[in-house]
Amino acid sequence: MFAGYSGLEMGVAQVLDAQPAWFAEIDGAPARILHHHYPDVPNLGDVTCVDWGSVPPIDILTAGYPCQPFSQAGHRKGTNDERHLWPYVYEAIKHLRPRFAIFENVRGHVTCGLAEVLEDLASIGWDAQWTCVRASDVGAPHHRERLFILAYPNSERPQESGLARRPAPQITRDNDLLDTLAGINRAPDIDHEMRLRWGDYGPAVLTWAILTGHAPPPIVGDRQDYRAETTTEFVEWMMGLPPGWVTSPEIGLTRSQQLKALGNGVVPQQAAYALNHLFNP
Repeated sequence: MFAGYSGLEMGVAQVLDAQPAWFAEIDGAPARILHHHYPDVPNLGDVTCVDWGSVPPIDILTAGYPCQPFSQAGHRKGTNDERHLWPYVYEAIKHLRPRFAIFENVRGHVTCGLAEVLEDLASIGWDAQWTCVRASDVGAPHHRERLFILAYPNSERPQESGLARRPAPQITRDNDLLDTLAGINRAPDIDHEMRLRWGDYGPAVLTWAILTGHAPPPIVGDRQDYRAETTTEFVEWMMGLPPGWVTSPEIGLTRSQQLKALGNGVVPQQAAYALNHLFNP
Protein backbone atom coordinates (compact mmCIF):
# COMPACT_ATOMS: atom_id res chain seq x y z
CA MET A 1 0.00 0.00 0.00
CA PHE A 2 1.25 3.50 -0.92
CA ALA A 3 4.08 1.70 -2.72
CA GLY A 4 5.85 4.64 -4.36
CA TYR A 5 8.78 3.24 -6.33
CA SER A 6 8.69 0.13 -4.04
CA GLY A 7 11.71 0.98 -1.87
CA LEU A 8 10.16 -0.62 1.21
CA GLU A 9 9.34 -3.78 -0.73
CA MET A 10 12.86 -3.89 -2.17
CA GLY A 11 14.19 -3.79 1.39
CA VAL A 12 11.83 -6.57 2.48
CA ALA A 13 12.95 -8.70 -0.47
CA GLN A 14 16.56 -8.32 0.69
CA VAL A 15 15.65 -9.92 4.02
CA LEU A 16 12.74 -12.28 3.35
CA ASP A 17 11.92 -14.79 0.65
CA ALA A 18 9.00 -12.66 -0.52
CA GLN A 19 7.90 -10.86 -3.68
CA PRO A 20 5.09 -8.36 -4.33
CA ALA A 21 1.64 -9.88 -4.89
CA TRP A 22 0.06 -6.52 -5.75
CA PHE A 23 0.55 -2.80 -5.25
CA ALA A 24 -1.92 -0.11 -4.23
CA GLU A 25 -0.60 3.17 -5.60
CA ILE A 26 -2.82 5.99 -6.84
CA ASP A 27 -0.14 8.46 -8.03
CA GLY A 28 0.35 8.13 -11.76
CA ALA A 29 4.13 8.64 -11.81
CA PRO A 30 5.05 5.98 -9.23
CA ALA A 31 2.46 3.68 -10.84
CA ARG A 32 4.44 3.94 -14.10
CA ILE A 33 7.65 3.06 -12.24
CA LEU A 34 5.97 0.02 -10.73
CA HIS A 35 4.54 -1.12 -14.05
CA HIS A 36 7.95 -0.75 -15.69
CA HIS A 37 9.72 -2.94 -13.13
CA TYR A 38 6.86 -5.26 -12.18
CA PRO A 39 4.76 -5.56 -15.35
CA ASP A 40 2.95 -8.68 -14.12
CA VAL A 41 2.06 -7.34 -10.66
CA PRO A 42 -1.41 -5.71 -10.52
CA ASN A 43 -1.95 -2.24 -9.11
CA LEU A 44 -5.14 -1.98 -7.03
CA GLY A 45 -5.02 1.82 -7.21
CA ASP A 46 -6.79 4.05 -4.67
CA VAL A 47 -6.71 2.39 -1.23
CA THR A 48 -9.91 4.21 -0.24
CA CYS A 49 -11.81 2.35 -2.96
CA VAL A 50 -10.40 -1.19 -2.64
CA ASP A 51 -12.78 -3.97 -1.60
CA TRP A 52 -10.36 -5.80 0.68
CA GLY A 53 -12.75 -8.69 1.00
CA SER A 54 -12.11 -9.51 -2.67
CA VAL A 55 -8.29 -9.34 -2.44
CA PRO A 56 -6.54 -12.76 -2.23
CA PRO A 57 -4.73 -13.58 1.04
CA ILE A 58 -1.13 -12.46 1.49
CA ASP A 59 1.65 -13.28 3.97
CA ILE A 60 3.04 -9.78 4.48
CA LEU A 61 1.40 -6.38 4.16
CA THR A 62 3.68 -3.40 3.59
CA ALA A 63 2.55 0.21 3.84
CA GLY A 64 4.36 3.54 3.77
CA TYR A 65 1.22 5.51 4.58
CA PRO A 66 1.40 9.29 4.01
CA CYS A 67 3.71 11.13 6.39
CA GLN A 68 2.29 14.65 6.08
CA PRO A 69 0.01 14.34 9.17
CA PHE A 70 3.03 13.51 11.36
CA SER A 71 6.00 15.26 9.73
CA GLN A 72 7.95 17.99 11.52
CA ALA A 73 7.89 19.81 8.16
CA GLY A 74 4.10 20.16 8.31
CA HIS A 75 1.40 21.22 10.77
CA ARG A 76 1.32 17.81 12.52
CA LYS A 77 -2.47 17.59 12.58
CA GLY A 78 -2.19 13.84 13.03
CA THR A 79 -5.52 12.05 12.86
CA ASN A 80 -7.25 15.34 12.04
CA ASP A 81 -5.35 15.69 8.78
CA GLU A 82 -7.36 14.80 5.66
CA ARG A 83 -4.28 12.91 4.45
CA HIS A 84 -4.43 10.58 7.45
CA LEU A 85 -4.88 7.29 5.61
CA TRP A 86 -3.82 4.85 8.33
CA PRO A 87 -7.50 3.77 8.82
CA TYR A 88 -7.41 2.18 5.36
CA VAL A 89 -4.31 0.20 6.28
CA TYR A 90 -6.13 -0.91 9.41
CA GLU A 91 -9.11 -2.05 7.30
CA ALA A 92 -6.82 -3.99 4.99
CA ILE A 93 -5.23 -5.80 7.95
CA LYS A 94 -8.62 -6.71 9.40
CA HIS A 95 -9.79 -8.23 6.12
CA LEU A 96 -6.57 -9.78 4.81
CA ARG A 97 -5.17 -11.01 8.14
CA PRO A 98 -1.56 -11.28 6.92
CA ARG A 99 1.04 -13.12 8.97
CA PHE A 100 2.57 -9.76 9.77
CA ALA A 101 2.82 -6.20 8.46
CA ILE A 102 5.68 -3.76 7.93
CA PHE A 103 5.12 0.01 7.99
CA GLU A 104 7.39 2.99 7.28
CA ASN A 105 6.95 6.63 8.17
CA VAL A 106 8.80 9.74 9.34
CA ARG A 107 10.51 9.97 12.73
CA GLY A 108 7.89 12.46 13.89
CA HIS A 109 5.24 9.74 13.79
CA VAL A 110 6.63 8.41 17.09
CA THR A 111 5.25 11.42 18.96
CA CYS A 112 2.27 12.11 16.68
CA GLY A 113 -0.14 9.38 15.65
CA LEU A 114 1.75 6.22 16.60
CA ALA A 115 -0.28 5.75 19.78
CA GLU A 116 -3.47 5.59 17.72
CA VAL A 117 -1.91 3.06 15.35
CA LEU A 118 -0.91 0.86 18.29
CA GLU A 119 -4.37 1.18 19.84
CA ASP A 120 -6.00 0.07 16.58
CA LEU A 121 -3.66 -2.90 16.30
CA ALA A 122 -4.28 -3.88 19.93
CA SER A 123 -8.05 -3.78 19.33
CA ILE A 124 -7.71 -6.72 16.91
CA GLY A 125 -5.17 -8.59 19.02
CA TRP A 126 -2.02 -7.37 17.29
CA ASP A 127 1.26 -6.22 18.82
CA ALA A 128 4.13 -4.23 17.30
CA GLN A 129 7.81 -3.43 17.57
CA TRP A 130 9.45 -0.40 16.02
CA THR A 131 12.79 1.22 15.45
CA CYS A 132 14.14 4.42 13.92
CA VAL A 133 16.97 4.10 11.41
CA ARG A 134 18.86 6.80 9.51
CA ALA A 135 20.01 6.27 5.97
CA SER A 136 23.48 7.18 7.22
CA ASP A 137 23.32 4.14 9.54
CA VAL A 138 23.71 1.97 6.44
CA GLY A 139 26.38 4.16 4.85
CA ALA A 140 24.33 6.63 2.79
CA PRO A 141 25.69 10.20 2.65
CA HIS A 142 22.53 11.70 4.17
CA HIS A 143 20.55 11.20 7.38
CA ARG A 144 16.90 10.69 6.33
CA GLU A 145 15.77 9.15 9.61
CA ARG A 146 12.69 6.96 9.31
CA LEU A 147 10.44 4.91 11.58
CA PHE A 148 9.93 1.23 10.74
CA ILE A 149 7.21 -0.82 12.43
CA LEU A 150 6.82 -4.60 12.51
CA ALA A 151 3.25 -5.58 13.49
CA TYR A 152 1.83 -9.05 14.05
CA PRO A 153 -0.87 -11.06 15.86
CA ASN A 154 0.00 -11.43 19.55
CA SER A 155 0.23 -15.22 19.34
CA GLU A 156 2.28 -15.31 16.13
CA ARG A 157 5.55 -13.44 16.55
CA PRO A 158 7.15 -13.26 13.09
CA GLN A 159 10.55 -14.11 14.62
CA GLU A 160 9.10 -17.56 15.27
CA SER A 161 7.00 -17.88 12.11
CA GLY A 162 9.49 -19.94 10.11
CA LEU A 163 9.23 -17.63 7.11
CA ALA A 164 12.37 -18.08 5.03
CA ARG A 165 14.91 -15.34 5.58
CA ARG A 166 17.80 -14.47 3.34
CA PRO A 167 21.35 -14.22 4.70
CA ALA A 168 22.28 -10.75 5.87
CA PRO A 169 23.76 -8.84 2.92
CA GLN A 170 27.53 -8.65 2.92
CA ILE A 171 29.52 -5.60 1.90
CA THR A 172 31.21 -6.34 -1.41
CA ARG A 173 34.17 -4.33 -2.57
CA ASP A 174 34.25 -3.97 -6.32
CA ASN A 175 37.93 -3.70 -7.28
CA ASP A 176 37.18 -2.00 -10.59
CA LEU A 177 35.06 0.57 -8.79
CA LEU A 178 37.76 1.13 -6.18
CA ASP A 179 40.37 1.56 -8.90
CA THR A 180 38.15 4.04 -10.72
CA LEU A 181 37.50 6.09 -7.59
CA ALA A 182 41.16 5.97 -6.60
CA GLY A 183 42.09 7.19 -10.06
CA ILE A 184 39.62 10.03 -9.74
CA ASN A 185 41.14 11.04 -6.42
CA ARG A 186 44.62 11.13 -7.99
CA ALA A 187 43.57 13.35 -10.89
CA PRO A 188 45.30 16.78 -10.80
CA ASP A 189 42.10 18.82 -10.83
CA ILE A 190 39.98 16.56 -8.67
CA ASP A 191 40.60 18.30 -5.35
CA HIS A 192 38.97 21.51 -6.57
CA GLU A 193 36.17 19.60 -8.32
CA MET A 194 35.43 17.39 -5.32
CA ARG A 195 35.13 20.42 -3.05
CA LEU A 196 32.66 21.97 -5.49
CA ARG A 197 30.67 18.77 -5.89
CA TRP A 198 30.84 17.11 -2.47
CA GLY A 199 32.73 19.31 -0.01
CA ASP A 200 33.14 17.60 3.35
CA TYR A 201 30.85 14.80 2.17
CA GLY A 202 33.54 13.33 -0.10
CA PRO A 203 34.38 10.38 2.22
CA ALA A 204 30.67 9.59 2.69
CA VAL A 205 30.05 9.71 -1.05
CA LEU A 206 32.99 7.38 -1.61
CA THR A 207 31.68 4.97 1.04
CA TRP A 208 28.20 4.86 -0.55
CA ALA A 209 29.75 4.23 -3.96
CA ILE A 210 31.58 1.22 -2.57
CA LEU A 211 28.53 -0.11 -0.71
CA THR A 212 26.14 0.26 -3.63
CA GLY A 213 28.65 -0.79 -6.28
CA HIS A 214 27.85 2.30 -8.36
CA ALA A 215 30.05 5.36 -8.81
CA PRO A 216 28.10 8.61 -8.24
CA PRO A 217 26.66 10.20 -11.37
CA PRO A 218 27.18 13.94 -11.97
CA ILE A 219 25.66 15.98 -9.18
CA VAL A 220 24.68 18.78 -11.58
CA GLY A 221 24.35 19.29 -15.31
CA ASP A 222 26.96 20.65 -17.70
CA ARG A 223 27.05 24.19 -16.30
CA GLN A 224 30.62 25.20 -15.54
CA ASP A 225 29.68 27.28 -12.50
CA TYR A 226 27.92 24.36 -10.76
CA ARG A 227 24.79 26.43 -10.17
CA ALA A 228 22.55 24.18 -12.22
CA GLU A 229 19.96 21.99 -10.58
CA THR A 230 20.93 18.67 -9.02
CA THR A 231 20.50 15.79 -11.42
CA THR A 232 17.75 13.32 -10.63
CA GLU A 233 20.25 10.54 -11.34
CA PHE A 234 22.35 11.73 -8.40
CA VAL A 235 19.32 11.81 -6.09
CA GLU A 236 18.42 8.31 -7.29
CA TRP A 237 21.95 7.16 -6.42
CA MET A 238 21.69 8.81 -2.99
CA MET A 239 18.54 6.76 -2.37
CA GLY A 240 20.44 3.54 -2.97
CA LEU A 241 18.55 2.59 -6.12
CA PRO A 242 19.91 0.87 -9.23
CA PRO A 243 20.70 3.35 -12.04
CA GLY A 244 17.56 4.18 -14.00
CA TRP A 245 15.11 2.74 -11.44
CA VAL A 246 13.21 6.03 -11.48
CA THR A 247 15.07 8.05 -14.13
CA SER A 248 15.04 5.62 -17.07
CA PRO A 249 13.81 7.37 -20.25
CA GLU A 250 11.66 4.30 -20.88
CA ILE A 251 9.52 5.23 -17.88
CA GLY A 252 9.11 8.72 -19.30
CA LEU A 253 8.71 10.83 -16.16
CA THR A 254 9.41 14.54 -16.02
CA ARG A 255 12.13 15.86 -13.74
CA SER A 256 9.58 17.08 -11.19
CA GLN A 257 7.82 13.69 -11.21
CA GLN A 258 11.13 11.91 -10.67
CA LEU A 259 12.09 14.20 -7.77
CA LYS A 260 8.68 13.81 -6.13
CA ALA A 261 8.87 10.01 -6.36
CA LEU A 262 12.42 10.00 -5.01
CA GLY A 263 11.60 12.46 -2.24
CA ASN A 264 8.73 10.28 -1.04
CA GLY A 265 10.72 7.05 -1.34
CA VAL A 266 12.46 4.63 0.99
CA VAL A 267 16.15 3.70 0.89
CA PRO A 268 15.94 -0.11 0.39
CA GLN A 269 19.14 -0.81 2.34
CA GLN A 270 17.77 1.23 5.26
CA ALA A 271 14.53 -0.77 5.28
CA ALA A 272 16.46 -4.06 5.15
CA TYR A 273 18.66 -2.97 8.05
CA ALA A 274 15.62 -2.01 10.14
CA LEU A 275 13.85 -5.27 9.39
CA ASN A 276 16.92 -7.32 10.27
CA HIS A 277 17.09 -5.45 13.57
CA LEU A 278 13.41 -6.05 14.32
CA PHE A 279 13.75 -9.74 13.52
CA ASN A 280 16.84 -9.99 15.69
CA PRO A 281 16.30 -7.54 18.58
